[in-house]
Amino acid sequence: MKRHLISAADLTRDDALLILDTADELAKISERSIKKLPTLRGRTVVNLFFEDSTRTRISFEAAAKRLSADVINFSAKGSSVSKGESLKDTALTLEAMGADAVVIRHGASGAPHRLAGWVRGSVVNAGDGTHEHPTQALLDAFTMRRRLGPLDGRKVTIVGDVLHSRVARSNVLLLATLGAEVTLVAPPTLFPVQVDSWPCEVSYDLDAVLPKSDVVMMLRVQRERMNAAFFPTEREYSRRYGLDRDRVARMPDHAIVMHPGPMNRGMEIAAEVADSPRSTIVEQVANGVTARMAVLYLLLGGADLGGEI
Repeated sequence: MKRHLISAADLTRDDALLILDTADELAKISERSIKKLPTLRGRTVVNLFFEDSTRTRISFEAAAKRLSADVINFSAKGSSVSKGESLKDTALTLEAMGADAVVIRHGASGAPHRLAGWVRGSVVNAGDGTHEHPTQALLDAFTMRRRLGPLDGRKVTIVGDVLHSRVARSNVLLLATLGAEVTLVAPPTLFPVQVDSWPCEVSYDLDAVLPKSDVVMMLRVQRERMNAAFFPTEREYSRRYGLDRDRVARMPDHAIVMHPGPMNRGMEIAAEVADSPRSTIVEQVANGVTARMAVLYLLLGGADLGGEI
């Protein structure tokens, strides 16, 4: 693996499979009474979050602590950033503190890439603007593989607000690397201009692709990022692109339903679907800790797992 994880495109097929296989081994820890390894004892992981994200921050914190790393949580609110300190100055401060890894979430696309040029430690992108969120794609792929087996040839449908979604881009790149066939489904107004260059198919008709989907992943409609009317009404969006009980009935019996969270229940996904046996939403949260443990373990050069699990 490379020293940083900025984009899902940074991962070769071998890299991705190594992370998923390592996560499989680390998952055994969650079944033990003491869920901890001494692997990264003495290492320092900084969670540098310029955007609110309880789920992702806690997931990275739990992952680092289960590997016995020291964790520093840095929030932009109430820090020197709110007084005008630049990202570079913040990076230099972290460098002076001896951070071995910096997990960054930032509202500006490209911020993790810039940070990687300023610090000696590893940088992990926990979401930057509308660009990418590679560890979310890894935990999604890990969840799919545990439910469905190898991903080669599997048909994955990703539905919703692709335009504002960093999860969609990372999933498309990673799943294509792993041999899955991805189809994006959304209204024409919610596709980015360059989507034709992505390694996936594009459709505007959800009902047409459901019968041949092994996985249906719903994306949250990110209303906080919208500054225009991208669809007529919420009811119209839900009618055309929401996943309800009738649409789930058109999916193959083995197919699963995913959502990166947080959800708009009743809009992109019906409550009864989110809570159904087909849904992996709760599993994704648990698997997020395991997948991020694998990333930190491999980036920070942990010892051989064999004698520790």
